[in-house]
Amino acid sequence: MTRVPPGPTLADIARAAEVSTATVSHALNGTGRLAEGTRRRVREIATGLGYGAPRTPRTRTLGLAVTTFAGAPWNFVAVAYFSRWLTAATSAAHARGYALTTLPADRGAGTPWHHLAVDGMLLLDSPDDDPVLRALRARGIPLVFDGRPADPRPGDVWVDNDHTATTHEVLDHLAAAGARRIALHTGFGDEHYTRAVTEAYGRWCARRGRTPLPVRFDPRDGPGHAFDPLFAEGAADAVYSLYDPGGRQALAAAARHGLSVPQDLLLVCASEDPAYADCRPPVTTVTLHPEALAESAVAALVALLEPGAPAAPGGLTVPATLLHRTSSLR
Repeated sequence: MTRVPPGPTLADIARAAEVSTATVSHALNGTGRLAEGTRRRVREIATGLGYGAPRTPRTRTLGLAVTTFAGAPWNFVAVAYFSRWLTAATSAAHARGYALTTLPADRGAGTPWHHLAVDGMLLLDSPDDDPVLRALRARGIPLVFDGRPADPRPGDVWVDNDHTATTHEVLDHLAAAGARRIALHTGFGDEHYTRAVTEAYGRWCARRGRTPLPVRFDPRDGPGHAFDPLFAEGAADAVYSLYDPGGRQALAAAARHGLSVPQDLLLVCASEDPAYADCRPPVTTVTLHPEALAESAVAALVALLEPGAPAAPGGLTVPATLLHRTSSLR
């Protein structure tokens, strides 16, 4: 594999233009309050230095970044969804003759993305004001997103589930099982998945005259103390948790409050962890099918890179599946 020489960084452009790196970032991304002359001069210098210009030879390497909480030292590979997505993406890339490189989350907001030698990038759960996305767009790197980008541009390609349809299916399932006070365990991330499900939950509650019961998820809340106010007062008879550890947190809180699942409390968790099938009781889960999402994303990215017809811009939808188990059945 031939290594591509790194291109100019924001710091290189800042030195050449005699401005700060923040000014360079604002100029290249069309943000901030800059004089138009300054913005134009910085862009001209960046172009002259070759920033964002395609460089050869190609590396036949794809990059992958999970940019939710970029800069935070969290191990996304330990989460079943990302682990399965990454494994499937690696296999799909190798099958097409590409390597796949991944950087840890705590380096996601740093400078490597300004000079990483890749032909294209897979971005998972890109949040608002994503610094990685800004750097990659400025370089002109082809992108495919897992999850609708916060600010999609013409020609953007992403793969995702229909989170509105899936949320309604889960809530209808719980209501049919007798739930009248359904809490949503949410509010931790700022990516499209969290926003889409939370908004769908709010609309569902409004149409049925139900009071929304949001519970804020915290990955460190193993005992599920976030549920204490609702469970102590009997204010919730069902929980839909959006995150992998959330089902266990709800079970722990229910046990502390003497609530039996599913007799007193119904539970559904969005998770790819097969261990939920072996819980007591077995927990109903939503699978987003990460393998199918990864395969679709890699295929779409390679189509952008290889000669021939490019992938159609816009969203490619992979249906989610509700796996019924004892925790949500009375």
